[in-house]
This record gives sequence, C-alpha cells and structure tokens, in this order.
Amino acid sequence: MEVSHTIINLIIFVLSIYVGYHVVWTVTPALHTPLMAVTNAISAIVIVGAMLAAALTETALGKSMGVLAVALAAVNVFGGFLVTRRMLEMFKKKDKKPATAVAQPAH
Repeated sequence: MEVSHTIINLIIFVLSIYVGYHVVWTVTPALHTPLMAVTNAISAIVIVGAMLAAALTETALGKSMGVLAVALAAVNVFGGFLVTRRMLEMFKKKDKKPATAVAQPAH
C-alpha cells in the first residue's frame, strides 16, 4: 500500500507547526534576539526557494502560490527586522536627563 505524497506532506506540516510552537514558547528571553536573527536568515532562504519554485512551475496556480510565498516571506523578514531592532533598543542604556529647576510655590 502506497501513501499519498499529499498526506505525507500534510503530516510533516502539522508536526512542524507543533514542534515550532513548543520550541518558540520555551525559549528564554535572553535568546529571543539571536533567535529572531536566525529566523530572518531562514525566511530569506525561503524567499529564494519560493522564487525558484515559482519560476519552475507551469500552472497558473503554482505561479500564484509561489508569488504568495515570496510576499509572505518578505513580510516575515521585514517584520523580523523590526522586532529585532525593537528588542535591541531595550538593552541600550538610557541617557540621564538633566535636573530640572524646582518650581517656586505661588504665594
């Protein structure tokens, strides 16, 4: 008995969602920034793979799915850089504000 490739791909997809969810939610806060950098790199690789897949398909559905994959991966990379930048700003030292003059009470 031969199992359909679609069923195998669906099982892999569901398992990757499950594993990815548990991996991301168990990361300590100190590792979030390096994790985001790695995720951005993986998404950049996904963009290249999606472009290759879209270029090699012959059907309109395949090409449109490839374009959708490129667009979603690009949004993911852009969002990842924004989140990483925000997280890095949290670690910057704050500048001390100059002391302000104390207001005199009104008589």
